[in-house]
Amino acid sequence: IDLDIAISPEAAKIKHFKSPIMGDADILIMPDLQSANALSKEMIFMGKADAADVILGASVPIIVTSRADETAAKYNVPAFYSLDALLSSGGFDVVILTTPSGLHPSQTIACAEAGFHVVTEKPMATKMQDGIEMVKACDKAGVRLFVVKQNRRNATIQMVKKAITEGRFGRIYSVACNVFWTRPQAYYDHDEWRGTWEFDGGAFMNQASHYVDLMEWLIGSVESVQSYTATLARNIETEDSGVLAIKYRSGALGTMNVSMLTYPKNLEGSITILGETGTVKIGGMAVNKIEHWEFADKRPEDEGVLEANYATTSVYGFGHPLYYSNVLATLRGTEEPLTDGREGLRSLELLIAIYISARDGKKVSLPLVY
Repeated sequence: IDLDIAISPEAAKIKHFKSPIMGDADILIMPDLQSANALSKEMIFMGKADAADVILGASVPIIVTSRADETAAKYNVPAFYSLDALLSSGGFDVVILTTPSGLHPSQTIACAEAGFHVVTEKPMATKMQDGIEMVKACDKAGVRLFVVKQNRRNATIQMVKKAITEGRFGRIYSVACNVFWTRPQAYYDHDEWRGTWEFDGGAFMNQASHYVDLMEWLIGSVESVQSYTATLARNIETEDSGVLAIKYRSGALGTMNVSMLTYPKNLEGSITILGETGTVKIGGMAVNKIEHWEFADKRPEDEGVLEANYATTSVYGFGHPLYYSNVLATLRGTEEPLTDGREGLRSLELLIAIYISARDGKKVSLPLVY
């Protein structure tokens, strides 16, 4: 299976571009190689890793647009300057969308109608109804829709999930999540779709999206949320800071603190779970380090928990190769999808509830009514 990364002329709808667009290109699939860590570097890694070579069976094309010629020459891959041109070229099975989030719905629907499976980065959409339409379009076309949730694949998070599934925490009382990162004004100025409601969302929807997902995936269904957001220092439409309180259907309580204003650099991406018979904190920059692991039922494997720790200088972690391995295995019929479109809707609904609560200044119950 060859993987191609999609681009789209619909990106021209994005307003107030400062930099000129090269040639016929409308937008980078990813703003630049540095900010493409979430996908391109991981895909390149997959192409070089022995295990990934076996899975892929082919080199992985890395395709961008605004700097398409330069990047195409660097990686010796074809470049396309419109989504239509890519879809009509054929020779691939899956389209990967790492474009601005607000473009995912129209691009997903176009890919589905052309008969291609779709992998979309987080969040799958910025509006709930758009996400629903994406699922409907892929169902109608008989193609798969995958939503990337690579943090679920981190070894540290997998250990916590296993402990929860096995009941080692007993009754879970409380969960706390901190995402203390930094995004300078230059980050938002680099591409003016960033920090907009239409195409991006704020700190919760973009930077902390995977952590919002973990808060539900690990602990369970959410009954209600109460949130506050603020734009304290960045010149953007959306929030650079936010706090969230969660009441779970199990009775557990959760809190979440998110800031893109941490001085002077990314500090922490952590989750702490307090239970009747267990306490765990997964910290580090990107839930990559087990900082506390203690249960009433001692087990031999607990002695090896530190082996799950890994060093990272990136907030993205190393879950992408594992996630894409599952995508390929799903398409080959040997595995079930880890996070499909319907699973993606769950975290999107929680994100929308967070924003409704902050906007209206009140508690919001789930599920939302549409």
